[in-house]
This record gives sequence, C-alpha cells and structure tokens, in this order.
Amino acid sequence: MDGYKVLIGLEMHCEISETNTKVFSSAKNGYSDIPNVNIRPIDMGFPGTLPVVNKKAVEMALKASMILGCEQPDYMFFERKNYYYPDMPKNYQITQETKPIPVGIHGSLTFDLDGKKKTVRINNIHLEEDAASLDHYGTFSTINYNRAGVPLLELVTEPDLRSASEAVAFLETMRSIYQYAGISEADSRKGQIRCDVNVSIMDEKLDEKDPKNWGTKVEIKNVNSFGGVRDAINFEIERQIEAKENGTYDEMEQQTRRWDEDSFTTIFMRSKVDAIDYRYFVEPNIPKYKISEEWKETIRKSIPKLASERKEIYMKDYGLSEYDAKVIVKDKAISDYYEETLKLGASPKASANWLTSVILGYLNKNELEIKDLYLTPKMLVDLIDMVKDGKISSKQSKEVLNKVIEQKQEPMAIVKKLGVTQISDDKTIRDIVVKVLDEHPDLIEDHRKGKNTFDFFVGQVMKSTRGQANPSLTAQIIKEEIEKR
Repeated sequence: MDGYKVLIGLEMHCEISETNTKVFSSAKNGYSDIPNVNIRPIDMGFPGTLPVVNKKAVEMALKASMILGCEQPDYMFFERKNYYYPDMPKNYQITQETKPIPVGIHGSLTFDLDGKKKTVRINNIHLEEDAASLDHYGTFSTINYNRAGVPLLELVTEPDLRSASEAVAFLETMRSIYQYAGISEADSRKGQIRCDVNVSIMDEKLDEKDPKNWGTKVEIKNVNSFGGVRDAINFEIERQIEAKENGTYDEMEQQTRRWDEDSFTTIFMRSKVDAIDYRYFVEPNIPKYKISEEWKETIRKSIPKLASERKEIYMKDYGLSEYDAKVIVKDKAISDYYEETLKLGASPKASANWLTSVILGYLNKNELEIKDLYLTPKMLVDLIDMVKDGKISSKQSKEVLNKVIEQKQEPMAIVKKLGVTQISDDKTIRDIVVKVLDEHPDLIEDHRKGKNTFDFFVGQVMKSTRGQANPSLTAQIIKEEIEKR
C-alpha cells in the first residue's frame, strides 16, 4: 500500500434476537432449521396486512445508540425503501432514513488493536425489518420467510478505518457490545450478522479530510463472516491499487460487488444505487410517535457492564493479567461463567487459570461452547477447593476434570471412583519417608555431598502412595528427616 491511503466504511447489520416476536409482525423471532415456520401473512406481503411496532425492538435499538454515544430522537417514524427483489414480496422495506429521525446519529466507538486505541465515528444506527433469505441451487432457488421481518439494526460508520485488521477489530467489538448488552446473540452461524464494506483508495499525499480527494467508492455487499470481511478488503485494496498503477482507476464507476468465497475475489454486480433510486417516503401505516425522556432514562439505566468495563475490573480488582482478562471477556458466556465462579467463592486467579489454560483449551480442541460443557461453575469451584484443601494435587485435578466432562459425574464422585484423594496427613507421609531413607543411607550421604538424590526420595514416596502424597508436604518432611540424621 506504499503511496496510498485506504478509506474503509462499514454497514453492519445485526439481527435483534432478544425479542419474542418480529419487529412489525406477531410471528416468533427465533432461529429455526425448518424453513417457513415462523411466519404470518404480513411477513409474506399479503394485501390488507398492517405493521405493528415491537416496543422491545425499539428499546434494544435505543440502547445500542446510547452505548455508542449517539443522539437519540424526540420522535420516531419509519419510512419505505422501495425496491423489487424476491426476498421482499411487498416490494418495499420498512426502515429509517431521514436524519435525525433514525434511532441514533453522530456517535463513536473506541476499540483496542495491538495495544493501541482506535476511534471510529458512527454516522447513524437505525432499526428496520430484515428480508427473507434465499438459497440458490443449480437450476432453482428456494425462499425462507423465517427471517422476513426479524428486527435488524443497521450501523453505518464514517470512512475512518484504514485496514482490514481495523475493520475486523471494530466488528468484533460491536459484536461484543450486542452480546453483553443483551441485544443480540450476534451469531454469524445463524445469519444474525452481515456486513457491507465500502472501500476506496487515495494518494497518501492528499488531505483525507477533503472528500474531493477520496477515490471511487466500491461497495462489497453481504459479507457473512469476519474472515470474509478481512479477505474481501485486502483483495479490493490490491485490485484498486492495480487499477491505479495501470491507469484505469479514474475510469472506474461507483459500483457494488460481491465477495466470492470460492475464488477469493470480489465480483461486479451493478452500478451503485443511490438513495434517490429507492424513492424513500414516510411509512403511512405507522404514525410518528414520541420517545419520552423517562423511557430513555429507564433504558440508559438498564445498560449492563460491557466487556471493556469487565476487563478493567478483572485487572484492577482481581489482579488478572491483561492477557487473561482479554481472553475471558472476549466471549460473554465465558465471562458470565467466570463471574459465577467468583460468586460461589472461587479465587479470581485460580478460576481464571483454569478457564484460560485448561477449559478453553478443551472447548477449542473439541469445537464446543461453554454452554455445552457438563462442568458447571459450582463443579469447578469444588475442584479448586479440593486442590486448595490438599485433598487432591494440581496434577490429579486435571485428570479429575477430564473425567468429570467425559463421564458426566460430579468431581467428588470421580475422586472416589479413581481413588486419588491426596494424602496430607503428616504422620502417614513421615512413616513412609523414614522407611525410604532407612533403605537408602548411601543416597543420603550423596545428597549431603551435593548430588541430586532428593528427587529420588520424593519419587519413592510417590510410588509408595500411588502418587497420592501431598508433594509440598512430602518435600518438607524429607528435608526435616535428612537433617535429623
């Protein structure tokens, strides 16, 4: 990218999953593998059907705008975005366009990338209905109306991002916000997150604050994964630089392309459609309504601690490293699991160590989520307490954990079944130590001469107790008994 600046703007679409019904329909808002089960006549555009606004969806949208520091409107109304496509049978989408009526405008989001802070301006975030989903096959296509009418938040940034890495970090931060705030599961595997990416390049010597210096904007539509966003941006940057170098860039029109995952290229779809082509006008079936200050304040007070706040608490109050804190808060389910162990009395550091070094490793290896894990927070606390109380060793605890998960039994039941209760009785261990030392007087002399025979004594005690002797207590007693001789 030498000699060029990259300007990237995002249009992030995230379905609101935390409502019982769709945004203008009484149909269930829920993911289903079975097509066309969560539908009502209005979702299919039947004549004579009328929309009714879902108050919870508006609340979730307002909450998102507050988190982003946007301005909230005093009044809200919806508009029609007119276009024909098979996934929108009534030939228009109910959305929000006119400023400042969208749910929120002029906010910002600051996130971390490689230890540095990056702030991106938010142009607006607004509420709309999602379209149905299409699946394309060799000679035909199928349509699924389960998604039609699902409440959808569209977030539009200013072109403040400068690399694919920044774009992905922004999206990951926003996904975290949606999850922590209880707005959406934000699960891309369920199609709840999609992204349009706008990319252009310009001479690095020119002033990027002047839009006249910006290059031709290319929009890449409906990228369905963060990895796809990264790859699409990197390809498009290279494609545009190549056009600059061979002299064809200035002839390039503003356009919409799609990301092709098979060829790892962007493919031309159409010339860019502007707002005027959609013929926006006020939705006549939804009256303009006032957003009261009291309701706004209630929503504002309902905003929970987000990932960034939890991370600071974990570092400042619990003494976790930045790395461990970052790993734990990356997934809300993991963070919730961690906090539940703390409520049950676990040591913050011990619990964090188990999560980051053992449990997450198991989940990643087996491609599981923590909700799929048999080991509950209470079971983990019991395991931590057994190690702390000297009932089992740290090494034994890992074996117990694996057996708990595999055999789906309580930790204490596994300990009894394996017979691995740690021996921490002073007299029992001392009697064994004395016997071992009596059998190897020559090695005691070698130890005094500086030879490493101490580990041999520890090993013999462990062998005699089948590994159940408390290691630290064993070492202490061996040292005491040698000094007596």
